[in-house]
Amino acid sequence: MTSRERFMNTLSFKAVDAPWFRAYAFVWPETETEWRGQGYEGPELGWHGEGLPRRFGLDELLRVDPWYGPVPEFELKVIEEDEKTRLYVNHEGILMRELKTHTDTSMPQFVKFPVETLAEFEAFAAERLALNPQGRFPADWQARVASGRLHAVAGAANITASGDGLQAPVVPSPAAAAAAPAGDEHPRLCWADRWGGFFGSLRNMLGLEGLCQAFYDDPALVERMMEERAEAVIRITEEVMKHTRIDVFWYWEDMAYNHASLVDPKMYRRFALKHYRRVNDWLQGKGIRHIGLDSDGNISELIPVWIDSGVTHLWPFEVQSGMDVLAVRRKYGKSLGLIGGIDKRALTHGFKEIHAEIDRVMPLVEEGGYIPELDHSVPPNVPWPNFIEYVRYVQKRLGRG
Repeated sequence: MTSRERFMNTLSFKAVDAPWFRAYAFVWPETETEWRGQGYEGPELGWHGEGLPRRFGLDELLRVDPWYGPVPEFELKVIEEDEKTRLYVNHEGILMRELKTHTDTSMPQFVKFPVETLAEFEAFAAERLALNPQGRFPADWQARVASGRLHAVAGAANITASGDGLQAPVVPSPAAAAAAPAGDEHPRLCWADRWGGFFGSLRNMLGLEGLCQAFYDDPALVERMMEERAEAVIRITEEVMKHTRIDVFWYWEDMAYNHASLVDPKMYRRFALKHYRRVNDWLQGKGIRHIGLDSDGNISELIPVWIDSGVTHLWPFEVQSGMDVLAVRRKYGKSLGLIGGIDKRALTHGFKEIHAEIDRVMPLVEEGGYIPELDHSVPPNVPWPNFIEYVRYVQKRLGRG
């Protein structure tokens, strides 16, 4: 079986000749710095851990997504700064104050968001959320997708203020991308990161407080914004499919904290279910059977909404927020595929603790519909030798090493 076939069969609860596993993790820049001092000599990792599949030579999800957010992006503009902080407008139009150091291990202060009224949203959508194909699907994106080796975000999803200047992520040249192997044996993922969803993307425009108030004070605005996002996700994804196949589509929401949902799940169902359903019906009609969703925090109350909408699997199931993939499986059975759920905090301890945490989730591998993976970003207090041991022991338990 190819890696693609194993991935598709796993999330369909079908038999595989070997469990699918990628040595993947979000990696903080400070983590990579620590790891290089501890013996890591592989390729540059990047925030999305792009170098890890090449380092360990395991399965991969090849990213074929463009940037689903504002195009043209906002000009990165510094408003003011002092010795410690910088106030600037980011690529999404958010005015934010950020530390000049430790930007990856600290939260920025969100000062002002680009939308407050329906009129402002309509103007924002017309100018920056339309298809804008030349800006959204540039030649370098097309070359990277054609090569089948798209690992990083295509666009500016990870632009941050860092060091002494505002820097964008490095994008390989079309020639370098074209020289990479085709990679048809791997599944292809289209992840509408940060702007594909009906809570997370609205929060990008209104802010958390503004969005939560709008559900009550301006429901017409929320409804219109969700309608636009559904239309845009379909329109953009349809264009992507002119350039590549899509095996799996992911939403991004991040709409829970460590105890519960950030919004009343019953109210969210009333607003969002029909829009998820519209997009998911369209995706399934195009042959995309695997539809996933990424949300941190304790998502227990939201899972029924997503299952009813046609979402087929979720990720990453943060253990420190009270999520337990074993409990989720007991409750929802084969109605939901699972990715993640291995407590990253175990990797800060000894090998015995790492093994025990991996052993805890192994029964799910035998049941199918589960891909073992860490439950979120790898912080710098995880030693590189421990991460190696994590990968090695998972491989051993899966019979792959």
